[in-house]
Amino acid sequence: MDDVPLLARDSAAAAGYLVAGLVLMLFVPDVRISWEAAPPPPGAAAVVVLVVACAAEVLRRTAPLVGLAISVATFAAGIVLGATDLGVLLIFTDLLYCAVLFTSRRVSRAVSGAAGAGIVAVVVLSLVSGDGRAALYGLLNAALLFAIPVMWASEVRRHRTLADAERDRAEQAERMAALDREAAVAAERTRMARDLHDVVAGQLSAIALQSAAALNLPDADAPALRRVLGSVREQSVASLGEMRAMITLLRDGHDADPPAAPARLDDLGPLLGPARATGLDVRLDDSRRGAPTRAAVELAAHRIVAESLTNAAKHAPGSTVRVALSDKGSALVVEVANTAGSRPSTGVGGAGTGLAGLGERAAAVGGTLHAGPADDGWLVRAELPLEGAS
Repeated sequence: MDDVPLLARDSAAAAGYLVAGLVLMLFVPDVRISWEAAPPPPGAAAVVVLVVACAAEVLRRTAPLVGLAISVATFAAGIVLGATDLGVLLIFTDLLYCAVLFTSRRVSRAVSGAAGAGIVAVVVLSLVSGDGRAALYGLLNAALLFAIPVMWASEVRRHRTLADAERDRAEQAERMAALDREAAVAAERTRMARDLHDVVAGQLSAIALQSAAALNLPDADAPALRRVLGSVREQSVASLGEMRAMITLLRDGHDADPPAAPARLDDLGPLLGPARATGLDVRLDDSRRGAPTRAAVELAAHRIVAESLTNAAKHAPGSTVRVALSDKGSALVVEVANTAGSRPSTGVGGAGTGLAGLGERAAAVGGTLHAGPADDGWLVRAELPLEGAS
């Protein structure tokens, strides 16, 4: 229905009014407003007035003020002819409704004021030409003719304005949430790039030192030279892998944070201690077999554990948290599961920016991350590829 042009829909409405008006003229000619004691029966002039009124109905939404003006003219023509047919009255009330609803706020108020003035004029004329009873009838008729369409249109307009305002607020809130998520992801990528930069710098420094040592070895010490060159090659390959991850994360802009030593999974103590101080019962289950792990993977895993503990302290205070580290084939599996909190949550719900950042961290090193409800609690599970994995 929304795909049909307004002019086509209004033309269909005008055709419907024309048919209804002709039927009323033909079968119930007495149902009309009589301005004379013995008005003439409906004739060709009444049909012409109805057709003109229906033509004005075509403009009910595209040009409601023009349509209303034409309708007022047809209403006045009925007074001249001695009677106004019911079809013309119906079109007049519909166009008055549209002139209040589909125009600007200023024009809508002007039309409403004119309708109120029309009601007052009808009552005054009734009092002048008759008595109080006539004035009461005039007031009731004017209310049906003017007040009901205006009040109905004003109420519909008010509800539409409220709905538009609510829609704008919802869209603005959605845009703000999207900006918060993007900012959190960008900040997480910046931190990752800085950490990886420190790792690569350390590896390149080791390469430089080992290369200098190789240059100072005697020519006859071939085994030692091979060991040093092999170590240089391993450090170079590792540096290339870290650089590949860092290049995907670097963003333009100045990072004012000072460089820091990269965190490792063997250094979880500084994370678990503060978490226990908040009231969490944190248990660590480290079943790794000691397989070599890329520095980028260790950084990502360390950050996942830190963020998961923060979320548990915020949304499930007093809960039991299990941090599990294990090797699964060629992947490092990190699981942080917490039970329901024993105390009411003191934190407010966020926009999911923390989980978005963790997802970025896992994806940057070629891994995956899942977070969601599990066993009356919450589970964060990440699988990150170990050294040598694609």
